[in-house]
Amino acid sequence: MTEEEAKTWLNTQLHVSRETMNKLERYVRLLLAEMDVQNLIAESTRGHVWARHIVDSAQLLPLAHSALDGAWLDLGSGAGLPAIVIAILADRPVLMVEARRKRIDFLCAVIAELGLDHAQIFGGRVETAKTVPAAVISARAYAPLPRLLASAHHLSSDRTIWLLPKGRNAENELEAARPTWQGVFHVERSVTDPDSAIITARSVMPRSKKGRG
Repeated sequence: MTEEEAKTWLNTQLHVSRETMNKLERYVRLLLAEMDVQNLIAESTRGHVWARHIVDSAQLLPLAHSALDGAWLDLGSGAGLPAIVIAILADRPVLMVEARRKRIDFLCAVIAELGLDHAQIFGGRVETAKTVPAAVISARAYAPLPRLLASAHHLSSDRTIWLLPKGRNAENELEAARPTWQGVFHVERSVTDPDSAIITARSVMPRSKKGRG
């Protein structure tokens, strides 16, 4: 997917308004400017931000169409991908969990600059976060699936939709999680890279030790 194709996808698939596109463009400028201060995205993706990061994040939104009302919780938000993109595109409350001080400062600056009043940040580790069960939980480049589920399960309910971009390792990570976790899992192909995938899940819960094996 080229940068032009990425912007076209936003218009045709999500019907992004001019005002919203302006906010996305402002976010991209803030992201690239901050790259001179801290390493937020891979340097190799600097010239492909719209495809590799903006649309790669935005494609999660349609996958959450059946989610209940409630917060979208993003684990290890880092540069704000996908959380800031989701907060720009949707009115749903967004809670970002991030432990690194410089990343928190950047996210606070973006929220203020773009007027994203429905977005908040929890500064700390996922394991210590406390909130009502999220309607949606996302995580991009956060942790291998078994560890991810273990660290965040207390923030979910059986109605929570998990949206977890996993690149080319999706099938392997899902197989690694099956011995200890159960739920309704599905692997969705990424629109930005046919070799990459997103693990979607709901009704996630740990398997009982008695039932393993």
